[in-house]
Amino acid sequence: MGKVELDIGVDPELLAQAKRLGISATGMSETQLRLHLQKIDPAGAEDRARRWAEENAEAIKDHNERIARRGLISDHFRKW
Repeated sequence: MGKVELDIGVDPELLAQAKRLGISATGMSETQLRLHLQKIDPAGAEDRARRWAEENAEAIKDHNERIARRGLISDHFRKW
């Protein structure tokens, strides 16, 4: 039987970027790969972060509005 590649839990965009750069992601967690790519290709990491913020802007806005209205769940733990 031939070798089967299985990438569980790693962002496909990260894997594609690693492949474009000739980096083997074998044995790396998503966090390890993300940190490595930030060092090797900081512009690519910035582009990904910008796209993520744009794609999630509505959810971030909704979350921030909800926190402004209701506060944080942990507010009752604050001593200040």
